[in-house]
Amino acid sequence: MRSSILVFLLSLSTLTCFAGSIVQTPYTAQKVVYEFYFNEPSDINSALYWVRSFVNPLSESPYDLMPEDLKIKVVVHGTEIVTLAKKNYAKYKTAVDRMRYYSNLGVEFKVCALASEDFGYKAKDYQDFVQVVPSAFNELVHWQTQGYALIKPTILEKKYSQDEIR
Repeated sequence: MRSSILVFLLSLSTLTCFAGSIVQTPYTAQKVVYEFYFNEPSDINSALYWVRSFVNPLSESPYDLMPEDLKIKVVVHGTEIVTLAKKNYAKYKTAVDRMRYYSNLGVEFKVCALASEDFGYKAKDYQDFVQVVPSAFNELVHWQTQGYALIKPTILEKKYSQDEIR
């Protein structure tokens, strides 16, 4: 009985020592390929927060990684393709400007040629920072075989405010 109590107390002390603590995982240079494939073109706005949530912590203290330390590819092949067409710039200006900002940091935005055909777009129809690749699926596999981690943003419909669910 005494040993059970001792084990219980030791486990509690171990739990409390980690409760609420911040861990500085020793991150180093990383490689990631994002798959953007959404039902709604406007979902790209939420997906770009996934890119921000990857870049910002690594570029700030204590990591202070430079943009060239982060290898980031974004493969686009859903309805959000329309956001990258030059003719739609006014409608999707906020998203395009954010993508251009990330592109200037070294993020590569790649659009599937097969999906482009479905939308009636050619390479010349896209913003100047966009690369058109033969196939989204082949592109995703290629980068994964080069050691890139795959991230597929999940876009959720926000039904509640944070205050409502706390």
